[in-house]
Amino acid sequence: METYYKPSDLPKFPDVGKDAPELAKKFFSYYQAVFAEGALTEREKSLIALAVAHAVQCPYCIDAYTQACLEKGSNMEEMTEALHVSVAIRGGASLVHGVQMRNTAEKISM
Repeated sequence: METYYKPSDLPKFPDVGKDAPELAKKFFSYYQAVFAEGALTEREKSLIALAVAHAVQCPYCIDAYTQACLEKGSNMEEMTEALHVSVAIRGGASLVHGVQMRNTAEKISM
C-alpha cells in the first residue's frame, strides 16, 4: 500500500540539511543536547518524546521513539501510559475550547 509517510524515509532525516548545512548543524546539535542525560534520564526523555510524537501525530517520531523507548529499557506499560498522557492533554485541550463555543453560543443567543 502506498503511503505518504514511508518508514524507509526516516533514515533520510539528516538529508534535510543538505541545502542549509549550518542551520541543520545547529538544529541537530541542539537536538542531541536536549536528549542527553540531564535532570531527566534518556529513558524518561524518550517517553516524553513518544507522548509528544502522538500529540503532533508524527509517524516518523512514533517509530523512532517507540524503538528508543524499548532500547532504553521502557516497557509497554510505561509507553502506553505515556500515550494516554498525550491523549488526555490533547483531548482536554479540545474540550476546554468548548468554553469558546459556549461563549459564542451565549453571545448569539442574547
